[in-house]
Amino acid sequence: MSASRRPFRQTWTSIRALLILTLVLGVGYPAVVLGIGQLALPAQANGSLVAVGGETVGSSLIGQSFADADGAPLPQWFQPRPSAAGDGYDGGASSGSNYGPENDDLIAAIRERQQAIEAADGADAGEIPADAVTASGSGLDPHISPEYALLQVDRVAEARGLDPETVRELVQRHVESRDLGFVGEPRVNVLELNIALAELGD
Repeated sequence: MSASRRPFRQTWTSIRALLILTLVLGVGYPAVVLGIGQLALPAQANGSLVAVGGETVGSSLIGQSFADADGAPLPQWFQPRPSAAGDGYDGGASSGSNYGPENDDLIAAIRERQQAIEAADGADAGEIPADAVTASGSGLDPHISPEYALLQVDRVAEARGLDPETVRELVQRHVESRDLGFVGEPRVNVLELNIALAELGD
């Protein structure tokens, strides 16, 4: 082969390799993975969306606010843990506050949250679990501890005119155990609990 044709052949080989790899790895592989996801785990592949009456109300993987337009917690709903993600539970701004345990702003925020819970739920500061007053590392945690959920029972029951014991049993039914029996902690998905709560009142 002449020296003048060698660069052209190398360039054409590179272009063909680029096109083939783009089709295989940039189109084929993602399409196969997408297809497997849609067939094997369609709910998870589509964001674990939760629908009520055919209308999507959220995702079981991302926390959300149950507050009025001014940000005040609505007493008839179980409240999630605080969020430092954007304006709260913003999937595009997932983060924690990154404050250290001795940061004055964090301490002030915790105390303010404690006072709000004391006023709303009639609890003493020592009874309030940590997840009720601190945000998760992602700011998107959809779960709260069973202790925090149970702390809210009387307030929710009173706001809805329900028997507290009925609401307490509802919480107990929604406690998720540790993964594989030993990973993580028992938890309650707030969105799923509030959906069940709404159905209880229907």
